[in-house]
Amino acid sequence: MLPKLDPLLHSELRLAVMSILAGVDEADFTYLKKQTGATSGNLSVQIDKLTTAGYITVEKGFKGKMPRTACRITPAGQEAFKNYVSALQEYLSASKEVK
Repeated sequence: MLPKLDPLLHSELRLAVMSILAGVDEADFTYLKKQTGATSGNLSVQIDKLTTAGYITVEKGFKGKMPRTACRITPAGQEAFKNYVSALQEYLSASKEVK
């Protein structure tokens, strides 16, 4: 039986955010917006969902006089992302077996 995919990470935008954060120490909102092509409103909502789940942390502050929102993946987020990628690999392996 194939593993269940985490529905929180199965969203394209949330998966993109987690993929970016898994490879860096932190990323600010502007960078995430540029990399994902998301609107500010949609990205904000998805970041809130990931924060509520404990997958990322958000730190609001200033860089000079400009507001800055920095996001970091948490250990729980790293584990969830690792499990999601592993589950996808199992799906891909299963599809190769069918052929």
